[in-house]
Amino acid sequence: MNEFITYTNPKSPISEAYRGIRTNIQFANIDKKIKTILVTSSTPGEGKTTTLGNLAVVLSANGHKILVVDCDMRKPRVHKAFELSNQKGLSDLLVKGEDYKGYVQRTECCAIDVLTAGKIPGNPSELLYSDAMRKLVEQMKEDYEYILFDTPPVLPVTDAAIMSSYIDGVVLVINSGEIKRDVAKKAKETLTAVNANILGVVMNRVAVEDRKTYQSYYYYQSSDEKKEA
Repeated sequence: MNEFITYTNPKSPISEAYRGIRTNIQFANIDKKIKTILVTSSTPGEGKTTTLGNLAVVLSANGHKILVVDCDMRKPRVHKAFELSNQKGLSDLLVKGEDYKGYVQRTECCAIDVLTAGKIPGNPSELLYSDAMRKLVEQMKEDYEYILFDTPPVLPVTDAAIMSSYIDGVVLVINSGEIKRDVAKKAKETLTAVNANILGVVMNRVAVEDRKTYQSYYYYQSSDEKKEA
């Protein structure tokens, strides 16, 4: 949990920015109930898992019942971020067809439940597109107010695009310091092509001129604002 600043330093400006993201998601709930949220990035190393974890912390702080699911069955990292075992997880659950509640782990803080990725399968895309996965998501929606899904980046593989077809909303994380504009645009277009409901874009590691305040921050921009930019 040490990489989640909303847990280690909840009064920091970055933590406040995450609470702003939470508010935007809650406002998105007005017209359509948003319970399942997919967090992804355009390419590896942009901070999607850290963003997802911090968002889970601020949502749980509001008293919501939260489940985090690691759907990155290629390079899973959620279990490391939350300091949990990955001996069994989503891949094992989908193959065996057992009750998912027996696979869920509770974090020591924040009352956040986590379903780790489990053993790396040979067919992650097929598992995420399966009827078993869709039924599992519906079961989870009955038990939790918000379910956050960590997926592989959009551009290297199809996993995130596949899942976005049955997930309520998508948050796209962009590392502004390293990712070129055309790469980010292509990631957004890939999600749009499958009719993903893009809730917004989190601009990660944005430099701030006034470094006395803080070094970097997370900026949330709604999908409508992004289209106008």
